[in-house]
Amino acid sequence: MNAQEVLRGEVKIELDPIYGAYLEEQHQPLDAETGYRRALELAAAYFSAQIYGWSFYYDIGERARGIAEELELTPLGEIPWGDSGLFVTDTNAKDRVLSVWMDYRPTEAQGRRLEMWKMGNVRTAQAIGYTTMEGPVTTSNWLTIREEALKDAARAAIRAMLQGSERNRPKEATGFISLEKFPYFWNAGGRLAVQARFKVEIKEIIPFAVY
Repeated sequence: MNAQEVLRGEVKIELDPIYGAYLEEQHQPLDAETGYRRALELAAAYFSAQIYGWSFYYDIGERARGIAEELELTPLGEIPWGDSGLFVTDTNAKDRVLSVWMDYRPTEAQGRRLEMWKMGNVRTAQAIGYTTMEGPVTTSNWLTIREEALKDAARAAIRAMLQGSERNRPKEATGFISLEKFPYFWNAGGRLAVQARFKVEIKEIIPFAVY
């Protein structure tokens, strides 16, 4: 990736409170300043996930043995608030939804990290994830709710990849995963759903036969 190349993505922020089980704090519409700040926070999080990604530990679980499915994600880096490489390129507000297009200009070191996601045994996988929307959405947890849905999509993507490539059922796997592009969120009958496309590198697989 040369210095002229940029990453680009769009984020959408609901400005009106969402009623039902998923309530905005104080049931008040978001003001424009808060909406733009949330858009910038989301963009920084997604660009971080594209450039740095996460290391993962995944236990596929087995209901018959009472083994719970588990995914642990560890961020490998982040783009801080106010990073000079992040730019707003276009905004639009329609039907109380704020749409913001963002560009990010990676540094030379970040460009090298992006190139690493094109090498070795990295493969792409797409999946849908969900999380419950319980209680009020507050200033402190609105991003966490999206992160939980995205984590569930990553779990589904890794699981599907293992099931599609391994003849024998694996028990655990470790590796690295990143976003290929910005995810898409929607409200699915009281749950927050997300469709995301990932780049995945599986480093180690441990079969059930070991146990």
